[in-house]
Amino acid sequence: MQEIYRQNDIRLRILATNDEPETHQERILKRLVYFYFCLEGQAQFSFSPHYARELAKQKNFLFFNPDSDLDFQLKTTPRTKMAALEISLETLHQLFMHEPLPFLKPENINRKFYDEKEIPSGLVVTLHQLFTSRLSENAAPLFYQGKVFEILGLYFSETKPDRESCPFLNDEETVRKIKHAKEHLLKNSNNPPSLKELARLSGLNEYQLKVGFKEIYGNTVFGYLLDHKLDYSRTMLDTGKFQVNEVAFQIGYSNPSHYIAAFKKKFGITPKKYLMNQGARRLAIS
Repeated sequence: MQEIYRQNDIRLRILATNDEPETHQERILKRLVYFYFCLEGQAQFSFSPHYARELAKQKNFLFFNPDSDLDFQLKTTPRTKMAALEISLETLHQLFMHEPLPFLKPENINRKFYDEKEIPSGLVVTLHQLFTSRLSENAAPLFYQGKVFEILGLYFSETKPDRESCPFLNDEETVRKIKHAKEHLLKNSNNPPSLKELARLSGLNEYQLKVGFKEIYGNTVFGYLLDHKLDYSRTMLDTGKFQVNEVAFQIGYSNPSHYIAAFKKKFGITPKKYLMNQGARRLAIS
């Protein structure tokens, strides 16, 4: 993996593979917290001949092992994009000292911690910018330092479901069905099913789907879909390879003016102006 930023006990790396699978030797050092984000493709973490875990697209792993260093092989499929952030427990604790994270609490800091979850949609945009931004040697450290804190802030600010206020979420089967509904929604984002059809496909009634979806993802079903599409459209604009109309059609808008209005409402700027700003920034640092 390519190191793009290092300062004291913080390191940020990225990996973008070509048309061939790759294998890398990796090590998790004790007392460091590791975040692995898979944006495209798929990766396998092989800790021994008999134990491995798969990291799918749009998923991330968090590792913390206070006991000993841990070696593993990282095997990626063709055209995989990954980012990895490592930070010491002490530094992370300082950032969250007013509201400790579960594994930072005194009773847990000597225990192994592992988490796997979907990458929040807002964080996907930030992670893609690690691959698309072109920076001068002088500007790069400041830019990547900001991205480190942005990654941590977005990662840990994700809304958690309130299971006490939403009785549906006390049922793990209902949670599974809501997550299935979300996956089906994203797979068919350009031609999404109606709420009634989505509820039927996931085995829920409409009320369960609406209330449960809002509790888990912090948004309505179609509000979540719109945010996802707009975040993805911004990553397309960041590449500098697409015009506004192309992006609009790519994410399912038949009328670009509707896309422009939605983009401005979410980001406070039109996509054309955003594209111009990105182009000017590239020229300034090239």
